[in-house]
This record gives sequence, C-alpha cells and structure tokens, in this order.
Amino acid sequence: MSANPLAVFDLGKTNSKLFVVSADGQVIDEARTRPIWREQDDLRTLDDDALFDWMKGELARVVDAHGVDRITFSGHGCTFALTRGDQLVHAILDYEQEPPADIAARIDAMAPDFSETFSPPLPLGFNYGRHLLWLDARDPALIAEAEAILCYPQFWSWKFSGRTVSEVSYLGCHSNLWAPLKDDFSSLVDRMDWRKKMPEFASAGSVIGTYAVRLEDGRTVDVAVHNGVHDSNSALYFYRSLGFSDFTLVSTGTWVIIFNPASPLETLDAKRDMLANVTVDHQPVATIRFMGGREYDVASGGWTKPVSAEAVASVIAKKAFALPSFAPGGPMPGQTGHFIGPAVDGEERAAVAMLYVALMTDLSLDLIGSKNTIVIDGGLVKTGLYASVLADLRPDQTVHTSANPEGSAFGAAALVFDAGGHNPFVNDCATATAATIAGLEDYRLRWRQHVDALTGQTQDDLKEKCA
Repeated sequence: MSANPLAVFDLGKTNSKLFVVSADGQVIDEARTRPIWREQDDLRTLDDDALFDWMKGELARVVDAHGVDRITFSGHGCTFALTRGDQLVHAILDYEQEPPADIAARIDAMAPDFSETFSPPLPLGFNYGRHLLWLDARDPALIAEAEAILCYPQFWSWKFSGRTVSEVSYLGCHSNLWAPLKDDFSSLVDRMDWRKKMPEFASAGSVIGTYAVRLEDGRTVDVAVHNGVHDSNSALYFYRSLGFSDFTLVSTGTWVIIFNPASPLETLDAKRDMLANVTVDHQPVATIRFMGGREYDVASGGWTKPVSAEAVASVIAKKAFALPSFAPGGPMPGQTGHFIGPAVDGEERAAVAMLYVALMTDLSLDLIGSKNTIVIDGGLVKTGLYASVLADLRPDQTVHTSANPEGSAFGAAALVFDAGGHNPFVNDCATATAATIAGLEDYRLRWRQHVDALTGQTQDDLKEKCA
C-alpha cells in the first residue's frame, strides 16, 4: 500500500474537481473547473481537450507538490465516448438534448422492456443507450467505425492509461445497456451488435495502467491509473465502507439520487423515474431520483447563500409553495414547475425552493419505501436547513449528514484504498437535529394535496404503495 497521496478527479456535468487525498484520508489539496460544452454540427458536445489540458496541468502540479502517485475518476452519469485507436470517433454528447421527434419515436420503440433493464423511459440522453441510437440514426457508419464504446469515467482512464475497459456501476445506471438480473448486457446491445465494442470489465478502483507525468524541471514520474466509477454509486460505496448497512442514501448534487437497498425491485414504477442502479459489486439497488440541485438553482433564482429558519417560517406562514417540476425527469413527469400563493423573492424565494426540494425528497422516500436510516451526502447539505427539515418530516427515521459533502470523490478514493488493503476513512457523520419550524407539517400536507391534484394520486394510494 502506497503511503503517497491519491488524486481523485470528480467529473461533474457543471463542475469538475480534483481532490488530493492523503494516505490517512485527509484532503490536502483541491482545484475546480467548469467543463466547456460547445455547439457543433447542431449538437452540443464537450470540449474534452480543454478539460484534459486542465487535468494534466493539475496532476503535474500535485505530483510535484505532494508526491501523488495514483489517480482515479468519479464521473457523472448518462455519458459515453466512441473511440478508435487513440482518437474519439465523435465528440462526447451533452446528455441534455433531445433527438428530433421522428428519430425519437423510432429509437424509443427499440428500448428493452423495463423488466429487463430496470431503466425507465427517459427524455434527452438520460438513457445513454438512447443517445447511442440517435448517433446511429444520424450516421449508421459512425458506431461501426468505433472500436470501443466507453463509459464516461472509463473515457478518462483511457485518456491517461491508453487502456479501454468497462465498469459495471456505470453501465448499469439506467443506460438501457445492462440487464441487472442477468448480470449481463441487455438485448439492445446484442440487437445492435455492440457487444464486441464493449471492452473487458475491470473493477472500480483496480489498477489498469500508468501515466507518465512530465514536470517543469524535466523529470518524468509514472502515476498508477485506477479504474473509475459512476459518481452516485461511488457515494453509496463510501458510506457502506464506513459501516452503514441498512440505510437509504440521499446523494445530492445536480441530481438527488436516492438508493434504498431494502426496497424490492418489484415496487419500482418506471413512470416515476424509479430504476435499479447497479453497485460496483454487480448488485441491483432500487433507486428514485429527481434533478434536485438543478431544480433548487432554477426555483431559487440562483440563490447561493444559506437559507435562514426565519425565511422558512415566513414562507410557511404565507403559504407560498413551489410545485413540480423545474427540470426534466423525476417522479412528476410532464409537470411544469411553478409557484402558487403570495409572490416571494430573494431569500424567501430560496426558502420556498429549499422546502420544495425537501418535500420532493420526502415524497421520493415514500415512493421508494424508505423506513430505515437515512444518510444525506452532497451539495444540498450546504444549504443548512435541508437535512433538519427532512429530519422533521420523517421523525421515525434517523437522518445522518456527512461532514464531507464529497461522497462520490471519497468513494472513488475508498475503492483505491480498499484495493490496496488499507482504507483510512472513519465514520464522522452527524445526526441531523429536526427543525422546529411552526406549521411545517401542515405545509407538507397542503403541498402533497397540490401534488395529488396534479397527478390524480391520493395520499391513501401512496400509503398503500408504501405499506
């Protein structure tokens, strides 16, 4: 086991980060950048050269400064790369774009049944097999030209190591390409003759090659390249590695992704963005999700400061509500996000947005049948009241928050440390204290009634589903 630090590139859709983690589990350096998405041939694609230049530059810096000798990757979902030799066959697509209606109708008819893939039918590129089919419809020679279809973290491990591999947690994330109960590729992969383009599997965290880092003084240092992992599955691994067993993970960022391993797969409702993720050790996990971080940004008007209890109490008293949905996907498909009640702005608008995300989380926890311990990880922890409001809404469950909101990066690091036989992380999660805000329970009841009116589903229906 190396005593040198590890570099983790945590690659998000909006923000990409570097964390340098010491052998005793401490973050000793970090850096951030924003990926560039550009318009190209009527498609929006990633400027992968710009991001790679940033990654190489930062890696050289931390190798020189801290003696980093290992790198790994955690990557956002819904994204793939087509490669041949040492080149991309096509630029990497932004998953937030919809195929033309005529193409969408054809390719959606090709999706495997939910009972096979546990991938619900989703818009845009949320099923990235859908975007593969879109590229194939645009140019049938394109995928034929590719030697490998790579998941997003494996694209970056290939860029650094030169080796193409696959990884199950990413393939199994609502891609339409994986059949969790068979632990094998889906019928779509064989129908399209893509199996031969799927590289051999390597475990997340395992060493797959090396990268030669060239430093300013002329030295060259070889760094071990470890296979990457899907970001929210990485967070699930992290909390399991800390000793949590029977728990529901609420992983927050651009998406709020809720994993409940205790929920049977048969209870999943494809129409409500419920699905099976697949863990790094090939086990399907019942999941529900919505774009909570994005929805908070939109609904709050871009508010970036903490939200006070006073602002929350004020909007509860005013009966100002936000109703779903402010972004695609989620358990309320086809609804357009909007406010009802008195007009609010500034911090009060942010308070309504925070309550909205907490109530959507609460609804999602009911839909996924969560009755066990809850662990909250990620960016929404920083809003301050989100966890305590959720704890008040769910008094029969203990709610934990992570002192470190970067669970996906730390999960990727834990995978590398575990592969080397020594994981230094300790469980320092705190128990959230329930908020004591007057009127919150009545506000929740009224919000649910408004949601019921949108969906035609009653609270009794929901209680019956969760029983």
